[in-house]
Amino acid sequence: MTEEIYNDYRPYNDNEVPAAVQRIAQDALFPEIAKFLFPEVDANSFLENFKQIKNIDDFQAKIMYPVIRKVTDLTVKLLSHSGVEQLNNRKKYMFISNHRDIALDAFFLNMILFENGIKTSEITFGSNLMQPQIVVDIGKINKMFKIIRGGTAREIFINSLNVSKYMRYTITQKSESAWIAQRNGRTKDGNDKTEIAVLKMFAMSSKKPFAENLAELNITPVAVSYEYEPCDFLKTRELYISRRQKYEKSPMEDLNSILHGIKQCKGNTHFTICPTITGEELESCEKLPRSEQFKALAEIIDRRIYAGYKLLKTNYIAHDFLHNQSEFSNMYTPEDRKRFIEYMSCGLSIIDGDKDELQAAFLEIYANPVKNGKAIHFGSTTTRPPSSVVCSSSEFSLD
Repeated sequence: MTEEIYNDYRPYNDNEVPAAVQRIAQDALFPEIAKFLFPEVDANSFLENFKQIKNIDDFQAKIMYPVIRKVTDLTVKLLSHSGVEQLNNRKKYMFISNHRDIALDAFFLNMILFENGIKTSEITFGSNLMQPQIVVDIGKINKMFKIIRGGTAREIFINSLNVSKYMRYTITQKSESAWIAQRNGRTKDGNDKTEIAVLKMFAMSSKKPFAENLAELNITPVAVSYEYEPCDFLKTRELYISRRQKYEKSPMEDLNSILHGIKQCKGNTHFTICPTITGEELESCEKLPRSEQFKALAEIIDRRIYAGYKLLKTNYIAHDFLHNQSEFSNMYTPEDRKRFIEYMSCGLSIIDGDKDELQAAFLEIYANPVKNGKAIHFGSTTTRPPSSVVCSSSEFSLD
């Protein structure tokens, strides 16, 4: 790709970090951000230490890691993971993840990689979030690369091609891993499904045959499981409105969702780094008619994510409550069920709309992973299924 296009998409290089650090330090928003993130630290000493950051690794170790570690300690009962042992720093990966939180899916993954001695991944940064300048600077120092949202059909094609070229360059030449969500936008109904368009975008940057083309990227699915879904009531409200009319986001809605997801109690949280898609699997897809190849690959990724998803008691409670049954009652206690129903009632009580429909939409967020897990368990090969509200931590127990 041309240098001009590359520069438009990429994160900062190390030699650009000092200037960005100075811009951040001089921004009027910086003291407020610093106080919010590090309230226990003297503001002046923090500012002086911040100005000494010289490169990306320095920023991630001294700023991002402590921030995400603090978010974890305050809002997650237990952050567990599996599959990290299969990774090594000699290889680079295209992590493709189910998408439940705008920021934390990728940030938690990078923290897990960091704590296990694996080089952190570059991650996508929606152009809709790239404002003001301080946000751009912080994102680009944090190894975030641009994904342009919207546009005409031609603009979408060109932007997809450029992102594809950039990610292939990142993995095969720059020797960095990349993270991207399996779909455009977060899963709102708990039904994780890989968008075929995302996989086609991967392939746009090479003219090699299907299997050889995609094998270069080391596609590695990641399954993210939250006991309490970030922004669950906001998602319920959006689902409810979307079933009646086109949903229009308010100007600050994405930022509100980011902050809401960060602050919300998430209970137990698990990341499964699934096995990398093999050359043999890609070759089996390549043998199919061209119209079926990407669909078959999407189904392999979906099965990996469904199998890697760690079902938690909220999932089982929601599934049983939604279907008026007790199929999974051995996976939770009556007290667990009572707390979850109280949590649900608290959040839904301040959302306008038909309460039965709102309740069903909310429960599906938690119940659909159980449905998808059952499809895997029984060997299904067709697993592709058809205002801020926070209850305080005292209103439900993380036990």
